[in-house]
Amino acid sequence: MNKIGELLKTTREQAGVSLEEASADLKIKPLILENIEDGNIGCFKDIFALKEYIYNYSKYLGLNSDKIIDEFNEYLFEYTSKIPVNDIEKAIEEKQKDEPQEEKIISPYTVEPKNGKNKYIKIVIGVAIGLALIVAIWSIWQITINNTTTKMVSYTSSRR
Repeated sequence: MNKIGELLKTTREQAGVSLEEASADLKIKPLILENIEDGNIGCFKDIFALKEYIYNYSKYLGLNSDKIIDEFNEYLFEYTSKIPVNDIEKAIEEKQKDEPQEEKIISPYTVEPKNGKNKYIKIVIGVAIGLALIVAIWSIWQITINNTTTKMVSYTSSRR
């Protein structure tokens, strides 16, 4: 934040604009601009208001406001984060290298769980379908190819 504040202050001074003049033009209290230039982030209760002040102030001074806000966001992340981003990224990379790739977690609502019950159910269904096919084929064979059964039934029926 000190870097951003120094950039704003030196730009203002190089432009020959006083703190009071910038304050009057932006309709922001001089104390707020002074705290921004000094990098006193603790003086602000609302970070979003502080961002707006920095954005408007940098735009007023002719600086790239989006770039300065990006720098502020990076500073704010580093300021509030207990672990630096680089350390987090390194830890993730090391963990991925050390650990073998495990199976990914699958939702129980989209994929059947892998357990023994499904295996046995599939075997029983397969055997039942196989038996049904055998009975159907045997019946068709008896009726069409080996007509002895049907001839005998018709012979016994006709004798009565």
